[in-house]
Amino acid sequence: MIMNMTELKRYMEEAVMKPMDHKNLDKDVDYFFTRPSTTENLTIFIWNRMKSVMDEPELLYEVEVHETENNIVKYRGE
Repeated sequence: MIMNMTELKRYMEEAVMKPMDHKNLDKDVDYFFTRPSTTENLTIFIWNRMKSVMDEPELLYEVEVHETENNIVKYRGE
């Protein structure tokens, strides 16, 4: 096991759910004030947020966002 699932859930709650759940991304999330809320930008936002909240950010390998079954964006950092 690389990471305890309880820790991962806590990180995802802090990095993803708190800033974005039930929000209008373009109006309520500062990151999207200066860039469009595309799936690509959303994936980068999640990557950056996860890196910032994780105790061991080097364990983050990839963020994958499924918009539809045919539109999937993966990001592994710069």
